[in-house]
Amino acid sequence: MTIDELAGVLGGKGRAQLAWDCYKIGIDPALYFGSVIRLGHDDFETIYDLLPTSRRSQMMGSAALEELSSLYANKEGRVEGGVASLSNINQSHDRTTKMLLKLADGREVETVIIPWGDSHSTLCISSQVGCRQGCKFCATGRMGIQRSLTSDEILAQMFFARKICRVYELPDVRNVVFMGMGEPADNCDEVTAAIRILTDRDHFQFAASKVTVSTVAPTPEAFSQLSTARCVLAWSVHAANDDLRRKLVPTTKYSMVELRQGLIDALLQKPPSLRKCMLEVALIADVNDSLKEADELAEFAQGILDAVPGSKLTVNLIPFNDIGQSLYKKPSNESVQAFQKRLQSKDIYTHIRSTRGDDASSACGQLATKRMKP
Repeated sequence: MTIDELAGVLGGKGRAQLAWDCYKIGIDPALYFGSVIRLGHDDFETIYDLLPTSRRSQMMGSAALEELSSLYANKEGRVEGGVASLSNINQSHDRTTKMLLKLADGREVETVIIPWGDSHSTLCISSQVGCRQGCKFCATGRMGIQRSLTSDEILAQMFFARKICRVYELPDVRNVVFMGMGEPADNCDEVTAAIRILTDRDHFQFAASKVTVSTVAPTPEAFSQLSTARCVLAWSVHAANDDLRRKLVPTTKYSMVELRQGLIDALLQKPPSLRKCMLEVALIADVNDSLKEADELAEFAQGILDAVPGSKLTVNLIPFNDIGQSLYKKPSNESVQAFQKRLQSKDIYTHIRSTRGDDASSACGQLATKRMKP
């Protein structure tokens, strides 16, 4: 709901804003203002100090609380313990923190908080339980698809991330990437609805440039479906060569040229400030990490830059992370750096993603609702 819509339900704009002041810091107003305060790791004084000064003396009121609870029918009238509950937390040596959330139907989904020093954190959000795309190098793809998440379930991941950042003293979430479990294009309506709330000035207040949606691109139209969302687009390419791409992403039904045109058309619909895109490549030893594949990718990427005026393109190289199988192996540092240098020599901006959280199965490609011991 917009603030005005929620105000109509709760009987006042102040109450609607107060509810969102709570959600933004990871506190359920149904718990904070309930007849029995249940704050878990938090205490009343801490939450009180985190609320805007203008809200600290305001109360929700029993009637408004009842109306708020009615929005979550059959979910115990609340987000925390209703829409989702925190089932398990595991933190790696670099403080990358994986949360396992249990949904109302008992299914579980993972989301990852990635801190960058003491400055900020990135939240890696899931859009589905499992995934139907079947990428051979991805643990989520091996799960198959169980179901898509609702926008509330997607946003609950941000809610809990804000709570955990506070409790574990992690830097606040400043960037959001839809790179967790699932294919966003297969759940476009709910993903787009969640992004609207994430980027709304009255809700989570993220700048559109700080929200990135990554798709494997099941169809060329997938890009145009996501282009209406206020976000940056990323494409999990993995190979520019059609045969190799189909080997890595077996559900691929379109040529890379056809898929690229879909991305080009979507970028042309974006305002100039959002004509950014990222091409992601999971580099696998002796599969797609040679200079031949680098040359193919450079030519492929240049086609996007030539077709979209003012576009900014980054190739993101992601060394393969172990998912408990022997088919694929991590590339050597030398081959990854050589791949990067070849792309850079052709004026393609290229970044090597540092591996984060792999000791806790939290790294890229490792999400599969695996419960870890604390």
